[in-house]
Amino acid sequence: MANTLNVLSHPLVHAELSKLRQASTTAKEFREGIHTISLFLGYEASRTLEQQSFEGTTPVGPFSGTTIKPRIGLTPILRAGLGMTDALLELFPAAPVYHLGLYREKVTLQPVEYYSKLPPSPPIDQVYLLDPLLATGGTVCAALAMIVDWGIPVRNVKLLCVLASEEGLQHVQSEYPELEVNDFLAILLTPITHPARQLWVAAVDKTLTSEGIISPGLGDTGDRLYNTLTNANPSRRE
Repeated sequence: MANTLNVLSHPLVHAELSKLRQASTTAKEFREGIHTISLFLGYEASRTLEQQSFEGTTPVGPFSGTTIKPRIGLTPILRAGLGMTDALLELFPAAPVYHLGLYREKVTLQPVEYYSKLPPSPPIDQVYLLDPLLATGGTVCAALAMIVDWGIPVRNVKLLCVLASEEGLQHVQSEYPELEVNDFLAILLTPITHPARQLWVAAVDKTLTSEGIISPGLGDTGDRLYNTLTNANPSRRE
């Protein structure tokens, strides 16, 4: 993997992730936990944003300040990515939100596109791609292809995930080695250094079932976010 891998370990993230894993966690608690971890993701993903200086005046006197230079856009993958969007809008309240509709076909596990809110040409400089779970990596790779075809180079995309599988990360990084990924996951990985890019990982779940479900994982994040779980379908992944 060509990215720089930085292990991020934070007790608040670990505690929230542990709560998300529990089957007894309510939909309200699940939404709150996704929101909290997404804030951490947003902070960490934004550490390297370019700043622009300006001169201003306080009620007391002049000062030198900074603003964020690149124009940021948010691209949640429906529907689970919506659970991360409000947290990122707290950090970037003026950011446009471009929804992408993708689902994973049940038999082939291949991504199917059904919706795109991307305008004809990008009025932004950088995209934050939002998806709580990265299982096989197929859906994320399909979303990245849509964004690159739209006109945003992959080096200007930051992928934010709450939990990923080891296999999924390897898939995405093999397809897009220049991608900057920011994940808050579960089992610590060994840092891999490369001066060009950064990859933030707290941990991963190593197991991906034959149905493409992360184990132990979180279950279906969309259903758990929006309280649409059924007994016959507790673990389906969008």
